[in-house]
Amino acid sequence: MFSIETKKICAPQRIFPGLAAFAGLVVMSLGACTPPTDHPASSASNTSNETSSEAELTITDEVKTAATAIDAAGLTAVIERLASDELEGRGPASEGDRKARQIIAEEFAQAGLQPAAEDGGWEQSFEIVSITSQAPKTWAFQGSDGVESFQWWEDYIAASGVQTATASVNDAEVVFVGYGIEAPEYDWNDFKDVDLTGKVLLMLNNDPDWDPELFAGDLRLYYGRWTYKYEIAAAKGAVGAIIIHTRPSAGYPWQVVQSSWTGAQFELPAGDEPRIQVAGWLTQDAAARLVASSGHSLEDLEKSAHSRDFAPVALGLKTSLELTNTLEQAETANVLGVLPGSDAVLQNQAVIYTAHHDHLGIGEGDDQEDRIYNGARDNASGVAELVAIAKAFRALPEPPKRSILFLAVGAEEQGLLGSKHYAQNPTFAPGNIAANINFDSANIFGRTVDLPLVGKGKSSLDAIAQQAADLQGRQVVSESDPTQGSFYRSDQFNFAKIGVPALYFDEGTNFVDKESGMNAETLEAWNLSHYHQPSDELDDSWNFEGMVEDSQLGFYCGWILGNQQALPSWTPGDEFEATRKAAIAAVSP
Repeated sequence: MFSIETKKICAPQRIFPGLAAFAGLVVMSLGACTPPTDHPASSASNTSNETSSEAELTITDEVKTAATAIDAAGLTAVIERLASDELEGRGPASEGDRKARQIIAEEFAQAGLQPAAEDGGWEQSFEIVSITSQAPKTWAFQGSDGVESFQWWEDYIAASGVQTATASVNDAEVVFVGYGIEAPEYDWNDFKDVDLTGKVLLMLNNDPDWDPELFAGDLRLYYGRWTYKYEIAAAKGAVGAIIIHTRPSAGYPWQVVQSSWTGAQFELPAGDEPRIQVAGWLTQDAAARLVASSGHSLEDLEKSAHSRDFAPVALGLKTSLELTNTLEQAETANVLGVLPGSDAVLQNQAVIYTAHHDHLGIGEGDDQEDRIYNGARDNASGVAELVAIAKAFRALPEPPKRSILFLAVGAEEQGLLGSKHYAQNPTFAPGNIAANINFDSANIFGRTVDLPLVGKGKSSLDAIAQQAADLQGRQVVSESDPTQGSFYRSDQFNFAKIGVPALYFDEGTNFVDKESGMNAETLEAWNLSHYHQPSDELDDSWNFEGMVEDSQLGFYCGWILGNQQALPSWTPGDEFEATRKAAIAAVSP
């Protein structure tokens, strides 16, 4: 979760914004590995490796008829199975996780898919490391005027950045580093070559968003994600990092930090990448108290961080913290089902649908409380959409020319681990993957006129999405809240990193049923109350009309992508464009 990936992948990888600051730590190698030659999807196509900027095919009546196979009853049935208490929240490597994977394989088989893992089975297994940290009840910081202490849970949350029995910070100096960003392409460097070895870095969440001429304005980039901030801290030699949480900067309330960063945390096995010992969070109020104890003002420091001239500020505080870790080696898996393409050549290329099957398992609390994080919307609903779309493809008179791979990935909630593993070990070479279509937390609120596309403007897939939306009288729009950096927060991100253009839709807010009372505020209220909480359960309040329509739209997009001659492309100048071109070149004759 806190590592910089140094493993080789089956395509050359350009360092995209967000990793440029420590490009030398990332291993890039053309042809570092190749998919197994005995797998039918591994052969590079000799044709159709040109790229296209617009949709080319007309969606036929036969395709529209096949889309009717997607209905509320089918979606409900899958969600009920995956979100039942019996599966105990589908925590990675748990018995509930195993049962969930078995259910998905059954559903894929019933939908007419073929097992598509490397060994001919349904599952692509991968190792994960479970780290359960015991944090002290208080975290103390020593200054010249005394000690300021913070309460675990209420004020701070800390997780281990290392896969060892203990994670420790010993009498380390605390340094405020602004946003903690090094971005040469934006002429931005919060570190100014200051030696931060052995320090604990206090940093703001998000990236510069107050000026459209800086970074991307309101649109959060990878620089604004917590993953980047812990990675760059490790690259700078820091022993720990603390992110200051605010609701606007994180995109979620403090309770999400509490539920997501406690209990067992999972990672892929560590390599030789640099790591921090402790990855911490402080509430805004706690951070203000901490900074005040050093004789500074958090408000003033934040203002100073709004300048390219900012330099790290040593706060004159020292701190120690030790986490006791319980480590377990475990295994989970992605579930893969494929509909082989109908064209002898193009079947070696694929459109890949993804949805993560895991959730948060069973939380801490009183035995009388509901502690099961069922994850009905997040993301049993997304897996249900995959199954429904698979049934629609099987209802076609003939499969698309390209193969259609349905990939239910594991351990997404722990740092997109399942899709990360697949991207490192793809069953189709990255240059032969036409596109990824990702589903995460379906629309359970009703039909909408608008269709927010996360990452709109990044690739030629925009035109395909709009062509499908036209059939439904809808308009593709930009994501409603670009400050959340949603493109970097779900599984399509790992596909983008190997060059694959991706579609990922959010729920709209312009509802067809104006009498329903649904609007952006009610959606936000749902997130505040139910996101990553035990109350994310299937109930009678769910309106499946929007989910059905969105799933049908995803089916239309996949049908176009599965049949059009050319491969999609990133918008010229996009951060992933060079990686895409190199991946295609790697499989071209």
